[in-house]
Amino acid sequence: MQARRKPISEINVVPYIDVMLVLLVIFMATAPLLTQGVVVDLPQAPSQPIEDSTEDPLVVSLRRDGAIFMNLGIQDAGDEGTRVTVYSLEEQAGKILRTRKDVPVFIKADHNLDYGQVVAVMTVLQKAGAQSVGLITDPPTIEG
Repeated sequence: MQARRKPISEINVVPYIDVMLVLLVIFMATAPLLTQGVVVDLPQAPSQPIEDSTEDPLVVSLRRDGAIFMNLGIQDAGDEGTRVTVYSLEEQAGKILRTRKDVPVFIKADHNLDYGQVVAVMTVLQKAGAQSVGLITDPPTIEG
């Protein structure tokens, strides 16, 4: 008669650790590829950084081709936002500004864009009720 083996009551976690390490490497490799957003070549200017305490500012992005995007929040920079026209921007921004009167408003415009288009967007935002409009820039590169 054969002796019965006692069942093993412990779990071998080594395969699970191997799988988790492989998944970690895959996520680390693909995460930078998943960043999305409006491609804007910002002008470089020495300026103060935006405070992290600023919660969900209204950011209006202007692409090189003149496309306008509206996004609520800098923290979610990967999100492209909602594409709007100059004509619908006043209505869309006005809804947000009437609901949250203290929301900071920023414009992120491509540096190759015509100055008149930036001013037109600033004017529309002020008509919508923005108290002040800030401009987002990149810090200047130091060439040595």
